[in-house]
Amino acid sequence: MVLKTGNHVLYGKYAGTEIEIDGEKLLIMRQSDVLAIIAQ
Repeated sequence: MVLKTGNHVLYGKYAGTEIEIDGEKLLIMRQSDVLAIIAQ
């Protein structure tokens, strides 16, 4: 699976780890936590 900028994905409620870089909130998660890609 390859995700690109702009993809909309579904993931579990407690998936990933939130971090903040330069005031932007990001979510880092494993590929196995992604349930579906909605749009490309």
